[in-house]
Amino acid sequence: MVAKVLMLIVFFAVMIAVGWYARHTAKTVDGFVLGGRGVGPWLSAFAYGTSYFSAVIFIGYAGQFGWKFGLASTWIGIGNALIGSLLAWVVLGRRTRIMTKAMNAATMPAFFEKRFDSPTLKIVASVIIFIFLVPYTAGVYNGLSNLFNMAFGIPYIYCVLMMAALTCVYVLLGGYMATAWNDFIQGIIMLAGIIIVILSVLSGHGGFMKAVSSLANIPSDNPITMGQPGAFTSFFGPDPMALLWVVILTSLGTWGLPQMVQKFYAIKSEKAIATGTVVSTAFAVVVAGGSYFLGGFARLVDVSDSTVTAADGSASIKFDMVMPTLLQNLPDLLMGILVVLVMSASMSTLSSLVLTSSSTLTLDFLKGTFMKDMTTRTQLLCLRVLVVFFLVLSVAIAMNPPTFIAQLMGISWGALAGAFLAPFLYGLYSKHITKGAVWACFAFGVGFTTLNIFFAWVNPIQAGAIAMLAGLVIAPAVSALTPKMDKKRVDDIFACYDVEVGAPIKNVLPEPTDED
Repeated sequence: MVAKVLMLIVFFAVMIAVGWYARHTAKTVDGFVLGGRGVGPWLSAFAYGTSYFSAVIFIGYAGQFGWKFGLASTWIGIGNALIGSLLAWVVLGRRTRIMTKAMNAATMPAFFEKRFDSPTLKIVASVIIFIFLVPYTAGVYNGLSNLFNMAFGIPYIYCVLMMAALTCVYVLLGGYMATAWNDFIQGIIMLAGIIIVILSVLSGHGGFMKAVSSLANIPSDNPITMGQPGAFTSFFGPDPMALLWVVILTSLGTWGLPQMVQKFYAIKSEKAIATGTVVSTAFAVVVAGGSYFLGGFARLVDVSDSTVTAADGSASIKFDMVMPTLLQNLPDLLMGILVVLVMSASMSTLSSLVLTSSSTLTLDFLKGTFMKDMTTRTQLLCLRVLVVFFLVLSVAIAMNPPTFIAQLMGISWGALAGAFLAPFLYGLYSKHITKGAVWACFAFGVGFTTLNIFFAWVNPIQAGAIAMLAGLVIAPAVSALTPKMDKKRVDDIFACYDVEVGAPIKNVLPEPTDED
């Protein structure tokens, strides 16, 4: 217990020290929100990765999908690495940095306003972000509570208050740069921790081959495989189509999440993009791939104490307890490492969410409507006040989450990405996307995923994936039927891509001459 407490004290002290060190970068609005757009490659990559993977992934999703799909759940982590990280950086990274800098847009709603010449789009986008990010913020706490209770015997309420208070301190002190530096430190902890925990768990089950053999002998409870053993060690698991929907939601979804895309706004240079692409992809392979791989062995433990009995007498697994049950027999020192790992994952995501929410509400809603003449000092004060407000609100929701909020958190990725992914992506690449197409994507993304709560047309995973994929079709289709934007204005916006910059010959081959 002494070792575990000392690890937490050191962890807390480092987080606060980083916030104090980075306080000089948070004296301007651009510095507080984006770190002055001067964030280097490693910080950018780790900020992206740690915001991507929280305790929701490690405890909730890894336990749930590992139980359902077995070792095939590792494909989710691979999809997160290749689609959610690698392709996201390649497709969005450079263009996002160039266009948002040229338009002086610090948030995703500001991008929609300036790209499509519509202040109303900015206000509506900021409201959507507020509605769907706050419940997700509250959900980040849940993944940590069971582990803390297991390791320290600390009640859930104190875990929530402690994490919120610590996050509040370093975000208020140093803004984006404090978050980026702490994300880097927390990311290193996550990388080392996940490898150590995987090796320890496999060792506790007789090694990799014995663990796989034991898993292969467990009969499937999925109707598709009709109780046959070996389904949980097969290549695509007992339900490949359900697995595909999860991969789409958790991988493609990052392309439309404001807290993820905003990391590209702050990139410093071309080198930062090249290095960030490689590092963030490798980070995702280890952390996401490792988490889902570990979750794949969930059926090797007895979770009978983690079942929930419904009103009709049927029993179901409480998936939030699957991973803690799998990990409960770790040695004390490893349990301490695991707690710090999950706290790192949670706090990095939490800080990113509250910073995104406060900046959106301040710069896009208040400044754009009620307080148009806000000074820099007033904006910074408002940003900090709203950071506290969002943390307090998320704590209040996390203390007693009603069923509706829990459902809303589950669809937040689908609603946000369904509304924003297509118009943001097409807005970076195509001159032909219209304002009407953006409104259509907003309406369908939010409308479909929200209505699905009440009518249950499909499960929430499928609803989110459908909303994102449909947006990619809706945007060009509606653009073909709605009035085009002013050609000269659109050409002026896209002119930012044509600015020539010098580059060494090792990076760019010269044009051939007659002598060649």
